Amino acid sequence: MLKVAVLFGGDSVEHEVSIISAMQAMAACDDSKYKVIPIYLAKNHKFYSAASLKHIEAYKDLDLIEKTVPQVSVVKENQKFFIKPLSPLKQRTEIDLVIPVVHGTHCEDGSIAGFLETLGIPYSGSDVLGGAVGQDKVIMKQILESAHLPIVDWLWFFDYEFHNDKKSILEKIDKLGYPVVIKPANLGSSVGISVAHTEKELIDAVDTASQYDVKIVIEKAVTQLRELNCSVLGYYDQRRASVLEEVMKQDSILSYDNKYKGNSKAKGMASASRHCPAKVSDALTKEVQAYALEAFRVLNGAGVCRIDFLLDEATGKVYVNEINTIPGSLSFYLWEASGLSFNKLMDELVDIAIKRTRQKNKMIFSYTTNILSNYKSNSGSKTKTSR
Repeated sequence: MLKVAVLFGGDSVEHEVSIISAMQAMAACDDSKYKVIPIYLAKNHKFYSAASLKHIEAYKDLDLIEKTVPQVSVVKENQKFFIKPLSPLKQRTEIDLVIPVVHGTHCEDGSIAGFLETLGIPYSGSDVLGGAVGQDKVIMKQILESAHLPIVDWLWFFDYEFHNDKKSILEKIDKLGYPVVIKPANLGSSVGISVAHTEKELIDAVDTASQYDVKIVIEKAVTQLRELNCSVLGYYDQRRASVLEEVMKQDSILSYDNKYKGNSKAKGMASASRHCPAKVSDALTKEVQAYALEAFRVLNGAGVCRIDFLLDEATGKVYVNEINTIPGSLSFYLWEASGLSFNKLMDELVDIAIKRTRQKNKMIFSYTTNILSNYKSNSGSKTKTSR
């Protein structure tokens, strides 16, 4: 039986969303195939693990977890991986691979992937590069542009540039044309996002976005907007697209409340009001799926991702909005609508983690040499090395 650790939490604004997604993912793992071990990354940057953390009731008091649940570390010993309690009185737990279910900065942005890469432990989902470009909307848009994928007109700047040269930037935004959407470059779940119809609203919106990031993205707003999503599942050499969904919204943009507070139950993105499959033509569905597959490819996606699109009803044109490299609820509802159960989705994520590890084991990353064996040091002198 494979020992699968599900890692979740983190200190991003999407901490609670990550917990909900992880509860769903752990419940969907087939207990006849996997022993599931939760690893909770608290906002204090410490790992905790216990069987009680597989249940949502444990998170009603986050401070209590830090007081009552064993703090742990993830280590490699003798070519095996363990969740190791800091207390010497508690027993360590062996794990075979990790499924990260983290969202937002310091987690989904490649940080967790980098941690797991350093240990050498198999994991599912996008790697360091995929997570990083997926989180930074500026780099993401630059890659999408270079791949000739359709995106809305946009610009970006640092917060200090806006304060130092406000007039020039406001002129550029005026040429872009109001209304515009203002976003922090490195945030998710629609946090810190605003729509501005006037210069005054824009300035206020930039101030709001600056509370979350130093890089600010300005996009030309699509006024007759429908928002479509498509999930992609796979690895670099094999990937497939789900059916589309249209997420319904009560605000001018899809807000955090629209996404995650659609009802009183903890359902994450699955609680949002939606049409799934989306009520669009077969031709548009195929167009969006093709764009989703290409975005997944050029943005270095892996595992399960969700690519969000903007549809302009006035023109019928569709734009790639962004990729979510670890989407809320792992987009299981899109795959269920595509004929793939949540259990099977988790199976595929496990398979991707194993496949990536086998592939890496065949590749050359270092040479068995020791240049230090002939290294001679002269005390007090400088030694020049080249690489």
